Amino acid sequence: MDITNQFVDVNTIKPNKFQNLDQKNIKTDDSLKGVCDSFEAFFMNQFLELSLKDTSTAGKGTGSEIIRGMYTDALSQESAGTMGISDMLYKFLSENKS
Repeated sequence: MDITNQFVDVNTIKPNKFQNLDQKNIKTDDSLKGVCDSFEAFFMNQFLELSLKDTSTAGKGTGSEIIRGMYTDALSQESAGTMGISDMLYKFLSENKS
């Protein structure tokens, strides 16, 4: 299934850091909440990178992409757990945990 369109290019999405996630390693609610917060940070990072792609938030020229990347990383890490995505995911996973 090809999801590349005018808005999303699959080739620009960074490798998922959740590939090696094993459900057996999630034993406590704290670790599940941490994984949900990490997913929200990853989601926000992807969203911010895409939405700020054509802006001059970090200026123009050499290094602006690096600065923009550092900005989106910091913003997404700081906002992890505050947007409600991780809460919904945590609720869903904790209710369906076997």
